[in-house]
Amino acid sequence: MNLKTDLYINGAWVKGNGTLPVYDPSTGAVIAEVQTAGDAECAAAVDAAFAAQKSFAQTAPRVRAEILRKAFEIMIAEADDIARLVSRENGKVFSDAKGEVLYAAEFFRWFSEEAVRTPGDFRKSPSGDKRILVTHQPIGVSLLITPWNFPAAMATRKIGPAVAAGCTMILKPAGETPLTALYIVDIMERAGLPKGVLNFILPEKTGPMLSKVLHDPRVRNLSFTGSTEVGRVLIKECSDLVIRTSLELGGNAPFLVLDDADIDEAVKGAMIAKMRNGGAACTAANRFYVARSVAEEFTAKFAVAMQALKMAPGLDEGAQLGSSVSVKERNKIAALVESSVADGAKIVTGGVTPAGDGAFYPATVLSVEKTNEILKCEVFGPVAPVVVFDTDEEAIELANSTEYGLISYVFTADLARGIRTAEALESGMIALNRGVVSDPAAPFGGVKQSGLGREGGFAGIHEFLETKYIGVEI
Repeated sequence: MNLKTDLYINGAWVKGNGTLPVYDPSTGAVIAEVQTAGDAECAAAVDAAFAAQKSFAQTAPRVRAEILRKAFEIMIAEADDIARLVSRENGKVFSDAKGEVLYAAEFFRWFSEEAVRTPGDFRKSPSGDKRILVTHQPIGVSLLITPWNFPAAMATRKIGPAVAAGCTMILKPAGETPLTALYIVDIMERAGLPKGVLNFILPEKTGPMLSKVLHDPRVRNLSFTGSTEVGRVLIKECSDLVIRTSLELGGNAPFLVLDDADIDEAVKGAMIAKMRNGGAACTAANRFYVARSVAEEFTAKFAVAMQALKMAPGLDEGAQLGSSVSVKERNKIAALVESSVADGAKIVTGGVTPAGDGAFYPATVLSVEKTNEILKCEVFGPVAPVVVFDTDEEAIELANSTEYGLISYVFTADLARGIRTAEALESGMIALNRGVVSDPAAPFGGVKQSGLGREGGFAGIHEFLETKYIGVEI
């Protein structure tokens, strides 16, 4: 593997003003030192993206589509190498990492197809005095900020539609997992993306430098995936120049098991919804609401399944639960569990930080009351608090009692009941009798404080397009 560690600006790999160590959270060992960007490098990235914008916007959609298709083919061919890199710097097990890479590649394929199918409109006005012509044009220079939990997929989910739309970009990944993002930048270069279209920075001082970028009038769009707390700050930063924002923020996903659910299937779904990526996902089931009549059975079977997971470094053979991305993140998880227990939670399984090196935390099931403070927190780890409810109405009320609204899970044997419940839940996405719904062909996003806009699906490309209306005299 030709590991890239430099910045990428205007089609060249360049040095920055310093370096940042990247760690393997399973061992604490340093994997690599990645170049960081100061004011000069950040400004150069904006300069390059702006200089390339006009010509790239005029590139034929088919040309942009072929670049994305080529990038998809490279990612598939090198999927194992990328997955090993993801596992090393993120801590997740290889099977999760490989699944992420294949999912990430699909965004390149999907948007290679969408690049040539952006719809417009041409019709007579109701008054009959003109024709209404509606077209779409690239919004322009876009800042892409991605998190550490899905370092490949969150990058391609933004790069794909930006390239398809004809926008130039500045990519800023999480400092914990920049190597995967650099690998994807290298793939785009090999796929034939023109210089200046995609630029990679890793700011030395993230907040102040991103503020400068977002106050540059040449930057017209922000696509951010991360916490709601940071999202609020970025919205304020964008407000000064009225920059378009697409925000995929935090979640606090409820998982509802109704009294007629197939419990074995619900447990299977719970294991996917909770333990995909070791629980470090904004879509991870975070609060389990289970009907009283089936709560004992569900909790017992769920605990057995969680306890059976093999916790080990991500690249170890047979590993099913890897480490957190850092000891700091692991300690946050442990603190939430300790606080929950102090608040009355009972540990069904797990709940004890293991001794030794590595940012590991065991799969944990808690039995909690509906007022337990952990239910207000996005745990971002392998912890599942279970709450008992008595009526569907109570379950829906509990599920909706949060500022978040990204995704909800519902298990029931009655489809009509499931649809009614889904329609009552305040979420941008619903998984009905499924443990996962993410799909590049579907609109991904939330309501309330879980974000603005949608990624993927037919809507994804429109986050990088402006709508233009032309009134035509007849």
